[in-house]
Amino acid sequence: MTQNKPLTVPAEEVKSCCANVYESDWARLLLGDSFHPGGLALTERLGELLRLGPGKRVLDVAAGKGTSAIFLARRFGCKVVGVDYSGRNVAEAVRAAEEAGVAGLVSFQQGDAERLPFEDGKFDAVVCECAYCTFPDKAAAAREFHRVLRPGGSVGLSDLTRAGEAPPELRTLLAWVACLGDARPVEEYAGHLEAAGFIHLSVEAHDEDLGEMVRGVRAKLLSAELMSKLGKLMLPVGNLDQAKQMARAAATAVEQGSLGYALLIAVRG
Repeated sequence: MTQNKPLTVPAEEVKSCCANVYESDWARLLLGDSFHPGGLALTERLGELLRLGPGKRVLDVAAGKGTSAIFLARRFGCKVVGVDYSGRNVAEAVRAAEEAGVAGLVSFQQGDAERLPFEDGKFDAVVCECAYCTFPDKAAAAREFHRVLRPGGSVGLSDLTRAGEAPPELRTLLAWVACLGDARPVEEYAGHLEAAGFIHLSVEAHDEDLGEMVRGVRAKLLSAELMSKLGKLMLPVGNLDQAKQMARAAATAVEQGSLGYALLIAVRG
């Protein structure tokens, strides 16, 4: 199996960078309210596969600004706790839940996916969308998912997958934060879950959703560049150039089949 060279950046720096990027207006400009391929349609698919419903207790790991957690509560009537590394995201998610009228079903708190602040066996399901690949210690996160689930509970991940070695543009800290730099083969994600004690693993490929998102991001980057040149939008030029290079490399990788998107479901053994 071809391996990427490890990114020599301290784990806490990676986590802080992820939090800073995903709490920014820049991320919302490029990605919209749902920060993952497939949007809420794929979130709904995840909820269906996990058989969510009224009375189910769900943990949304790396919940961001609460879009998926709020959607799951509305769509399935389940109780959702969202946890995110960013305090600003947590505050915005709390406000969003109140505005959506689901504060009785949804709550949020700050926390680290590799050290979840919950007791053993608290949840019926764990959801983690387009974030697992950004965790520096993925195996530890998988073990935490297993710990906080009741026996027979299920985990649902959706994330970027990689086949072969990533190009240089996708091996930077920015690429890692954008879920590209440390994407792994789907077999490696499955291995983490199985090593943590999960069974009955199933995988669905959703590469077309990733392709659609990458095309959308590239179009928005071009628009942002034009608005910046017209003086209508202030952007960090260096970051914009790097983001354009990264998006171009990602588009090529998707077209060549070396970058994809998958949904994984497994049961706590």
